[in-house]
Amino acid sequence: MKTIAQSLFIALWLALASVASAQHQTFAVNPDASKVAFALGGNAHHVDGSFHVQSGSIDFDRTALTISGSVIVGAGSGNSGDPSRDKKMNSDVLDVDHFAQITFVPRSYQGVIAASGDSNIQVTGVFTLHGAPHDLTVPMQVHIEGTALAAKTHFQVPYVQWGLKDPSIFILKVAKVVDIDLTLAGTLSPEK
Repeated sequence: MKTIAQSLFIALWLALASVASAQHQTFAVNPDASKVAFALGGNAHHVDGSFHVQSGSIDFDRTALTISGSVIVGAGSGNSGDPSRDKKMNSDVLDVDHFAQITFVPRSYQGVIAASGDSNIQVTGVFTLHGAPHDLTVPMQVHIEGTALAAKTHFQVPYVQWGLKDPSIFILKVAKVVDIDLTLAGTLSPEK
């Protein structure tokens, strides 16, 4: 009798372990379908632009609430529609010759990622800008439909506080915080 009970317990444990581990997936970011939009206010003008997502891969497990990976953005890909302003941004503010990438490495998340449909979570990670890491928590909207995943977030970067040069000149003053809208799109691996 003890052997049957032990066998049933082991079978139940293996079944639950396989269900629990079946929640691990990888989100492969498609750079061509993803975008980083930025907005910078000023006293005489407002600047909107974008950066190019170079790559990204995010592993997450809905059962263990773990997340890892990275999203990499080309620091020199900034485009505000004004080549001279972009040149100044690249050389004077971002120093892309020395700091070619902007990265976000997720470390944890709170909330529930549904197997399909919409989810709202909070992602905490390390945002590296100009070579300096900064802890950052962002709200993220996730939409899963089959093997397609889209994730969107809005956050602010206090770039001057983080040690980057203030591009304000004479009477043309700009905000010390830039608004970022990140949209990531790509494919989701089957559950493992």
